Amino acid sequence: MEILKIEDLSFSYPLCEKKALKNISFTVERGDFVTVCGATGSGKSTLMRMLKKELIPLGELTGKVYYKGKDLDTLSEKETTCSIGFVAQRPEEQIVTDKVWHELAFGLENMGLPKDVIRRRVSEMTCYFGIEDWFEKSVNELSGGQKQLLNLASVMVMQPDILILDEPTAQLDPIAASDFIATLSKLNRDLSLTVVITEHRLEDVIPVGNKLLAMENGEIVKYGETRSAISALYGNKTLIEGMPAAV
Repeated sequence: MEILKIEDLSFSYPLCEKKALKNISFTVERGDFVTVCGATGSGKSTLMRMLKKELIPLGELTGKVYYKGKDLDTLSEKETTCSIGFVAQRPEEQIVTDKVWHELAFGLENMGLPKDVIRRRVSEMTCYFGIEDWFEKSVNELSGGQKQLLNLASVMVMQPDILILDEPTAQLDPIAASDFIATLSKLNRDLSLTVVITEHRLEDVIPVGNKLLAMENGEIVKYGETRSAISALYGNKTLIEGMPAAV
């Protein structure tokens, strides 16, 4: 089942002649784990923000993004908040409350859900992510890896269908980064959660994804099944650099 469809999407930032995105078109099926790769400035982060209505930057935008066949522009804030999750690079910037359990409940409370539903969902995610030991802690006591895991749990408590992540391990040490990617893989397997991620640690993320989208200068160079996409990229030194030797 098609969950996302991007159709001839182009974007340029204000006062910038060069387009950040050029004629981007691709589809994402339910349960896909899509790794978006490319050099710095290739348009990866801009593309991620195009998939989350509230995060689309100012600029000139043409083309369409469809979520389950609906134009993203027509969806309500409630629909996009619940259905499309987003995790950014810097853990601290996404945390808005003082305590771990407050953070987990915050989004649900804003949606006006009943207290029993909030308690049940928070309890489920606390157990799933194994954060019982620091459930009562201040967020200031957490490590970078714990903060990013909390961000992920706070998104998942909303029960999204698709998760968009923009360099989520950029601020994490190698062990925390590997654990975070392993958790994403588990969510993808256990819940059939659709994942679209940009990530510089390709050796960790490419082996767990089923699709690869390679970008260069704001354009898609290759999109498809991971192994075949990587094979097609050999010869492109810019894109193949950093790819794991065996996939």
